[in-house]
Amino acid sequence: MANTDIARGLVPVSYRNGAPYNGAVNVYYVPATDGTALYKGDPIAPVNAGSETNGIPTVTRATAAGGNYLMGCFMGLATHGDPAVPIQFGDVNYRVASTERYILVADDPDLLFEMQEDGVSGAMGVGAPSRNVDMVAGVGSTATGWSGFELDSDTLNTTNTLQFRIHRPVDRVDNDPTLTNAKWLVSINLHHFNYTTGV
Repeated sequence: MANTDIARGLVPVSYRNGAPYNGAVNVYYVPATDGTALYKGDPIAPVNAGSETNGIPTVTRATAAGGNYLMGCFMGLATHGDPAVPIQFGDVNYRVASTERYILVADDPDLLFEMQEDGVSGAMGVGAPSRNVDMVAGVGSTATGWSGFELDSDTLNTTNTLQFRIHRPVDRVDNDPTLTNAKWLVSINLHHFNYTTGV
């Protein structure tokens, strides 16, 4: 049976030590000058343009490929006064482009994420674990709020400048790693907090 083609970007699942993801996030800032919408699961990158007035670091949606460093994924909207509590702005379940927002980011370098491969040139296959891969941008859904990012199966290689490390296929009856659109557990290979030069 074919795998379901549902991209959701990066979905935190567990930590490298096997502990389940506990919902931990940190608060970051996205200014109104940022014209890119953010959807749950979108990869997040630091911005070297300073921070907001209270020192909250500024971030943006990361770009695919090109050796770009990531710091985690967008998990929801927050208020500065109560940053631990996700909030909704009316019926909006994503960050609308060009709106000033505080956001919640799952940014632990030891997180494992579930991600779907795009399978454009065929499935990555059972030989994918322990190799590296970049991601490819997709269109987020304003209906579900989910990201459209996927793993770029064409980039699967041993190259150390690729953005993700493949750990294993997601172990579910509805996931066949020999077919396209398989779901994989991955970690961020190019993580901002594991990199020694600041932005």
